[in-house]
Amino acid sequence: MTIEWRISKVPVDYETAVSVMEDRVAAIRAGEKDELIWLLEHPPLYTAGTSAKADDLLNPQFPVYETGRGGQYTYHGPGQRVAYVMLDLKKRQQAPDIKQYICNLEQWIINSLQEFDIKGERREGRVGIWVDRGVPFADSKVAAVGVRVRHWVTYHGISINVNPDLSHFSGIVPCGISDAGVTSMRELGINSGMDALDRVLEEKASEIF
Repeated sequence: MTIEWRISKVPVDYETAVSVMEDRVAAIRAGEKDELIWLLEHPPLYTAGTSAKADDLLNPQFPVYETGRGGQYTYHGPGQRVAYVMLDLKKRQQAPDIKQYICNLEQWIINSLQEFDIKGERREGRVGIWVDRGVPFADSKVAAVGVRVRHWVTYHGISINVNPDLSHFSGIVPCGISDAGVTSMRELGINSGMDALDRVLEEKASEIF
């Protein structure tokens, strides 16, 4: 199975990205196009997943989009690598398993961060990838996962904080979790840019998918 890789060098409007994903999901299901992993950034915005609670939107300083992905509120913006993953689970798994797919996404992030000497970890009951910073709000989220599946074709995906403005997360309770922080690769002392992460993501994806 062939996965097309696409990297957008300028921020992509959220509604445009969703429209592109929905069209591609339909084409993958129809067998008309290859699967796709799309790396991009968005302008500053918040998205509300299917479990979002109104009280977790503290200060809507940026546009807010309701989306069909799982999860609660999250922030997207410059300096954050978003990877939208469109795969056909029916072709990839004998018995399509969304939990296993999410586990694969998490492992992809963990393996990629390891290349930058960042120890990303899962947390029981919490989606996404976390690091222990050894300071107040020591448990900090460095990457988020939110997926949607239509007819066993996936879309939406992951986001990794490379060097976003972390103050922008203050407008929401990220993923509904108020007793933990948010961090970035830069805050963890890694100054590698987006291009370096993109190369690692593509390499590590071939091991996972």
